[in-house]
Amino acid sequence: MSAFNPRHRDTLAGQISIALYRISQAMGFLLRERGLQLDLTPAQIQALLFLKYARPGVRTIGGLSERLKVAYATSSGVADALERKGLLKRSVVPEDLRVVKLALTPAGEELVAQVEGVLDVIEAAVNHLPEEEQSSLAHALKIIVRELHGAGYVRVYEMCRGCQFFRKDAHPENPQEPHHCAFMDAPLREADTYLECPEFAPANG
Repeated sequence: MSAFNPRHRDTLAGQISIALYRISQAMGFLLRERGLQLDLTPAQIQALLFLKYARPGVRTIGGLSERLKVAYATSSGVADALERKGLLKRSVVPEDLRVVKLALTPAGEELVAQVEGVLDVIEAAVNHLPEEEQSSLAHALKIIVRELHGAGYVRVYEMCRGCQFFRKDAHPENPQEPHHCAFMDAPLREADTYLECPEFAPANG
């Protein structure tokens, strides 16, 4: 049974699946439209947003590859294009010259400000729903994402708040890095706790 076949959309699961597909089409269109305005591909837009909001330790070619779900060579090509446009810069980790770190340039930071509102149209549509329906939708979508994550189809990047590895105010003696990440076994600055991390695991399991 295929949700693409209108004859088979007589179940709620089929109707929801095709609705999610249509939303993904809208998101793809919004990314392409914004990209045309700014001379960026959808992958380049996603890369810029990744470099803006991912925690520092994963802002590498390998980390970008994981985020985009593409081969290392493909993510390197995306980085090459952004570097030629003056939007990012590369550096190597002295301890491991195989690791290539990526960082936004000032021009890259400016451009991110023009692309990060690309999903505002989707958010506006959601805001048309009553708050109770938004809450139910958010709960249901989290379960769907968790299922897809468990099957390896998506990797969830989230901030520290709500993660089982996050230890709030674990280092009261260190005001610069008062929190702690049990996964990395390292202290955290307050600002770092609001960045996305691929090791995020829901505190409630």
